[in-house]
This record gives sequence, C-alpha cells and structure tokens, in this order.
Amino acid sequence: MRIRLHGTPTETAAALDAIARVLHIHQVSRPYPDRRSPLFQRIYLQATPREDTRP
Repeated sequence: MRIRLHGTPTETAAALDAIARVLHIHQVSRPYPDRRSPLFQRIYLQATPREDTRP
C-alpha cells in the first residue's frame, strides 16, 4: 500500500516510527515541501502488513 504522511518533520518522523512497528516499510520517499507552508512536508511510504506473530 502507499501511505502519505503530512506534517512537520518531527511529526512525520514519529509517525514513520509508529507505522514501522505494524507494517513492513519497503520504500520511503524523500521529504517534499508543502505547497502552502514551509513548516510542513510530505513523505510517501510503500508498505505491506506484517505477519501476525501472536500465538
């Protein structure tokens, strides 16, 4: 699946860390600047679900 993260660099880094705990991240794009505000960025991820490891 393709996921777009949008926020400040700190927010997108935190979201990427959280998402990586539940999905396999295959590709992360470079940060793209937001068109309206220089404080925000967009990052695109390619990810797939992790295998369920619960007994």
